[in-house]
Amino acid sequence: MLSGTALLCRYWTFPQMVAHHTAGGCNLNSGDLLGSGTVSGPEEHERGCLLELTWAGKKRVQLAASKDGINGVVERVYLQDGDEVVFRGRCEGQAAGVPGIGFGECRGQVLPC
Repeated sequence: MLSGTALLCRYWTFPQMVAHHTAGGCNLNSGDLLGSGTVSGPEEHERGCLLELTWAGKKRVQLAASKDGINGVVERVYLQDGDEVVFRGRCEGQAAGVPGIGFGECRGQVLPC
């Protein structure tokens, strides 16, 4: 895992985001998707994007890599052609008996232009 944080670290609450979204007259309907954007925490391992993790390209990060069945480590500042990105998200219920929710896994590969 490259980064992990919690929604507790966000700057705006979802009610505040909804209020901001609708205050200017923009409609918000049932089923509309409202995203939080990048959520970063106070610790280095909680930075929410590669730009933050690398301090805008000034610091290299180590990533687990596998090619032709051989596992290793590569260093990156930015994504490169052929890199695979995997997103996973899950939120656990706060009270006993409250189920968690997740969106599964989203995979993509960086392709050359």
